[in-house]
Amino acid sequence: MDGGRRLIAEGHLIDSGLMSKFLDIVVENGGSYQLLKFDIGRTVSDFSRVEMTVTAPEPERLARILENLTAVGCHLLEESDEIELKPAEKDGTVPDDFYSTTNHRTRVFHRGTWLEVERQRMDAVIVVKDGSARCVKLRDVEAGDRVICGIQGVHVFPPFRDRAKTDFIFMNNEVSSERRVELAVAQLAAAMKEIRARRGKTIAVVGPVVVHTGGSRHLCSLIRGGYVQGLLSGNAIGVHDVESALLNTSLGVDVATGIPVSEGHKNHMRAINAIRKCGSLAEAVEKGVLRSGLMYECIVNGVRIVLAGSIRDDGPLPDTIMDMRAAQETYADALEGADLVLILGTMLHGIGVGNMTPSWVRTVCVDINPAVVTKLVDRGSAQASGIVTDVGLFLRLLAEELEAS
Repeated sequence: MDGGRRLIAEGHLIDSGLMSKFLDIVVENGGSYQLLKFDIGRTVSDFSRVEMTVTAPEPERLARILENLTAVGCHLLEESDEIELKPAEKDGTVPDDFYSTTNHRTRVFHRGTWLEVERQRMDAVIVVKDGSARCVKLRDVEAGDRVICGIQGVHVFPPFRDRAKTDFIFMNNEVSSERRVELAVAQLAAAMKEIRARRGKTIAVVGPVVVHTGGSRHLCSLIRGGYVQGLLSGNAIGVHDVESALLNTSLGVDVATGIPVSEGHKNHMRAINAIRKCGSLAEAVEKGVLRSGLMYECIVNGVRIVLAGSIRDDGPLPDTIMDMRAAQETYADALEGADLVLILGTMLHGIGVGNMTPSWVRTVCVDINPAVVTKLVDRGSAQASGIVTDVGLFLRLLAEELEAS
């Protein structure tokens, strides 16, 4: 049996369920724990504090337990909290015992000072340079970069949603198709109004189903109303939106009647061709070729568009970023400073955005399939909450709620 390590955690350990999670991690990984102190907060606003010793049969198992505990808010109680830094030997690589980040707020202790980690995201390493610490993708590490290794001196702060607050209460990390959609929409609308009032930032991450279900006109209404500051998606949303605007079809199906039109199968290529002739979506708007739709509303209202390409894309549109590394970096830049992320009918881009988004950013995933929300949470975006409904219906209700208020 390994000699064990002493850990400490502080916060809303009971209300948030963290205390149970700590003990589950130890037991499920074959370790043992001894609670040394457990001071429970006397009021709803008071923090609780726990000190415990964790042991395991082998050092490797103990290391795994400690790493998992650190990720959810525990930290080692040692004489020195100084982080361990090791240099990267070559570009794109790090030492084997590197610390892998979560999307929770993190600080590290370096040379007598606590440093807040910048550009927080999951599945990155932490590089300390020029008196600051920041998350860096593995591919972006350069030879000589000083990388944090182990968990010593690393403090993680999982977010806690105050149960005493009544705003946004549907965001409780549960997924239920029986939840009243109207209630969730009303609370979301109130939050979006508050964000707009203080000139905050809401990002919409959308799939082409927004166009297919007729939801695009309602999303256009939100854009015109100043409720959306960025739109992230793939080539398909741009193509289908332009096809709908220019030819009144979506994938060759008449948007008004739902009936396939003659030679409609080539309409998406006609749409791509029209934009490519103009040079870009913005130039198509400037030349009067594109006069309606999501892309049009984003451009005329100054909403940032980021389209990330994939291997299956037709065309693509000239605005689509086909370099995946550049697309990821542009997504991350667009998400910087976001207050709310709306994921509307897209698993691929939703999970990608979830990986880039800090856990303190409100994230709402709307999909007819509850498995989409579940998968997002399982991938580490624990802050994501789901509204299980048709995306087109959701956007109509949201637009009506915002207009009515």
